[in-house]
Amino acid sequence: MATTLQGKRVAFLATDGVEEVEYTQPREAVEAAGATVELVSIKSGEIQAFNHLDKSKTYPVDVTADKADPDSYDALVLPGGVANPDFLRADPDAVSFVRSFFTAGKPVGAICHGPWTMIDAEVVRGRTLTSWPSLRTDLTNAGATWVDAECHVDNGLVTSRKPDDLPAFCDKLVEEIAEGTH
Repeated sequence: MATTLQGKRVAFLATDGVEEVEYTQPREAVEAAGATVELVSIKSGEIQAFNHLDKSKTYPVDVTADKADPDSYDALVLPGGVANPDFLRADPDAVSFVRSFFTAGKPVGAICHGPWTMIDAEVVRGRTLTSWPSLRTDLTNAGATWVDAECHVDNGLVTSRKPDDLPAFCDKLVEEIAEGTH
């Protein structure tokens, strides 16, 4: 039987500079499993996605981080892109939004540079995760154990390194959201 996310609400937190495929593929996976998705951002209107360093499409923002209620979501996804998480980690509302999912023990998925925001939310200490390799030192300095793996799950936290890992990331993300609170 296929994993179902009927009745689940998933927040995707992203802003300008998000790596498009790291936003669109996980979103398609959780929507295909039956979840409702909302794009939460630090600005209203639209965000500019990128395909590596080239501008791609724009995506409409559903709600801003300062107005989003973390209690109304069952899970959080943090797509990568180099600029996206760097902008997010500098925004206190975005950082607080991320922290609230960990405090509540809800599933979180982060791919590529996505874990950068988690460092500022102070939620990586004692966790094992993977990311784009250049984040290894930052994550280790913040108290995490970094592993080089296609996909790693640590008590509801699903992480992957790069776009090539998306199939495994999407499968595990849907599975963890289906299992619920950790």
